Amino acid sequence: MTTLALLSTALLFGGMVLYSFGFAAFLFTALPAETAGPTIRRAFPHFYLFVIAGAGLSAVFLAMTDPLGAAIMAAIALTTIPTRQILMPAINAATDVGNKRRFGLLHGLSVVITLIHIVAAAYVLHRFIG
Repeated sequence: MTTLALLSTALLFGGMVLYSFGFAAFLFTALPAETAGPTIRRAFPHFYLFVIAGAGLSAVFLAMTDPLGAAIMAAIALTTIPTRQILMPAINAATDVGNKRRFGLLHGLSVVITLIHIVAAAYVLHRFIG
């Protein structure tokens, strides 16, 4: 189970970093904004499902060997649900009506949440080395 816990946690961490700092940034540099925006909007629900599933699996695999790590991963999974179901639609709604101030605030909150998730997953990974 330890190997599965390590692999699922590492996959989650790497996926979150790649999506946040690679894929999203790439889209906005490689495509015009009117194409990149709708493309990233279509990708985000899948990203959040990846985070929920990856963190949930990691929590299950960690439960017997690292209860603190399991709790952290469960917290990532659980806090991603309202991010996906409430915050993401609110960000999209602000974009749709052109409310740049509201978009900026909500998007900033989603960035902070994702950064906290990345740091938390990194901490859990660090626990594997002692």
